Amino acid sequence: MRNTDFLFLIISSFIFFLLRLPSLFEPYWYGDEGIYQVIGMAINNGSLLYKDIWDNKPPLLYLLYALFNSDQFAVRLVSLIFGLFSIFVFFFLSKKLFPPSSGGSKIVYFLTSSIFALLLGLPILEGNIANAENFMLLPILIAALLVVKADYLSSIPKVSLFFAGILLGLAFLFKIVAIFDFLAFITFLFVIDLPSKLHLALRKNKKYLVAFTQKTSPFIIGFLIPVIITIFYFWTKGALVDFARATFSSNIGYVAWQNKLILPLGLLLLKITLLIIAIVLIVRKRKALSLNTTFILLWFVLLLFNAFLTQRPYTHYLITLLPSFTLMIGLIFWEKKFQKAITLFFILAFVLVLKNFNFYEKTINYYQNFISFIVGQKSVSSYQAFFDKRTLTNYEVTTFIKSKIRGKDTIFIWGNNAQVYKMVGSIPVGKYIVAYHILDSKDGLTNTKEAIEKVKPRFIIIMPDQKPIPFKLVHYLRRIGISNVEIYERFF
Repeated sequence: MRNTDFLFLIISSFIFFLLRLPSLFEPYWYGDEGIYQVIGMAINNGSLLYKDIWDNKPPLLYLLYALFNSDQFAVRLVSLIFGLFSIFVFFFLSKKLFPPSSGGSKIVYFLTSSIFALLLGLPILEGNIANAENFMLLPILIAALLVVKADYLSSIPKVSLFFAGILLGLAFLFKIVAIFDFLAFITFLFVIDLPSKLHLALRKNKKYLVAFTQKTSPFIIGFLIPVIITIFYFWTKGALVDFARATFSSNIGYVAWQNKLILPLGLLLLKITLLIIAIVLIVRKRKALSLNTTFILLWFVLLLFNAFLTQRPYTHYLITLLPSFTLMIGLIFWEKKFQKAITLFFILAFVLVLKNFNFYEKTINYYQNFISFIVGQKSVSSYQAFFDKRTLTNYEVTTFIKSKIRGKDTIFIWGNNAQVYKMVGSIPVGKYIVAYHILDSKDGLTNTKEAIEKVKPRFIIIMPDQKPIPFKLVHYLRRIGISNVEIYERFF
């Protein structure tokens, strides 16, 4: 590495560390993290994922939480470390894609890497929260680097593709949307291998597609290995159906939600059509485009499609789009031949993202809140209240419950505040953790009712802003109300 490259990485990594540092000291406030924490606790307590404790993501995120005992500080520190390595890998990926030797300037890969580190470090995309996207980003970036470092014009190294496939398989086991990165990379490998006139080549050589499959088989096999091992594990545990329902079929509702346009899935069909048109245009221009430009464009359009696949614009979905998004910025400055077309396409995509996604709006206040707290200008309660108005209530409820429970006492929470289980140190009585899990699952009410009757939790906590609890509180008396939270205690 040149001295300037090394210095740049040190400075950008240090800035990223400073931007992420406040995330290590946040209170327990984010609902999804609460679910991950509870599942990690349950796994360490002997529960089988999906069969005994349930959520709708692949297993690696929960296993990571279990590995670090669901400690928020530890998991977020691991997320920070993953982010630091992601910055390093992205830097080398950007340098490979925008080489100064091709007539460009090293400023391009410095610019893209700076934007990537800044957006990943700031809470604007919810990078401060230990969601699956933060952990899957690193294996995806390493896989991308392995793919682009291959010698495209000769035989593609099988070992590189094999390990790239394994890494994408691991990313898939953090969250299934990594399938779009896999599709982007294999589409790229397919496109760069296409002859000028495909129909003539297929007519003359009917083994063309077979040859391509053989060439990319290490990539496909590598991707499938982690997935097959996971499927085999849950099959041996008698939980294959639960695993499949949680990670695949339960997510169909996410895709279908508000994707109606004339037809039930009309809007989704429109998105697929636009994706196909974009890919076809890239394929038609493949001889005029450089290989690096082709790679970035294919990756961007497929990850853009992924971001808009559902009509649930959760901010952290954009983290997986971030690498190709920042590379597109670099492409605007590096690709002179199609600069206007690429710029126009990028602006259109950027406007769509701005109009459809909500970004974290308290970024400046986020750091002011942290600094005020560490210098003693804010109390603990004021600091905690900044993140969510319900945070103080959760801590008050936790303080009361922890002062009353003894030994193996359990609790049941009717609400979506899973983090309270973690704060109290108790796991749910049934398979489902939060109220929307119970209501959205076919066996949610039955499973939870039977669990309450069997386990007999010491306290039942009813959170405000929820539908009425659908279970009869037999043998329970109201003990106390805390900020509209009703707490019932079992009297025998």
